[in-house]
Amino acid sequence: MEKATFAGGCFWCMVSPFEEQPGIGGIVSGYSGGHVENPTYEQVKTGTTGHFEVVEITFDPEVFPYERLLELFWQQIDPTDPDGQFQDRGPQYRTAIFYHNNKQKVLAEKSKQAMAESGKFKKPIVTIIEPAATFYPAEDYHQDYHKKNKTHYKEDREKSGRDEFIKEHW
Repeated sequence: MEKATFAGGCFWCMVSPFEEQPGIGGIVSGYSGGHVENPTYEQVKTGTTGHFEVVEITFDPEVFPYERLLELFWQQIDPTDPDGQFQDRGPQYRTAIFYHNNKQKVLAEKSKQAMAESGKFKKPIVTIIEPAATFYPAEDYHQDYHKKNKTHYKEDREKSGRDEFIKEHW
């Protein structure tokens, strides 16, 4: 099993696209990329800790290769937005791929280049690619939020505009 770490805005919305795929061993919502040790949600949501809201995915590359994870990742985000995702604004909601080894780095850069050359978006692709930093799991109430709080999650996701964006671009 390997790890993949993606920032795609609100981590609640980044779990469900991956969880039902074959070869996925688990998904944990959390924080990465910042300068505060053991940050809390209350700290991260201020946008001052340097962290991104991320999902850390454990996967079997023989069953679901990293390239397929990248394809699915791109289809969940607006890679041209430098200031957040959809209704979630601030540096903690920017998009990023945190690679865990050189192979992931090369594949992530290749996929970003392909996205830029695809003509799908008129603005530049601004998704960050950088080495995986310390991952801090989010508080328990954030884990599987879409299952534990179905109504709120559904309302929040509908309000965000994410699904309309995905439908329009993918």
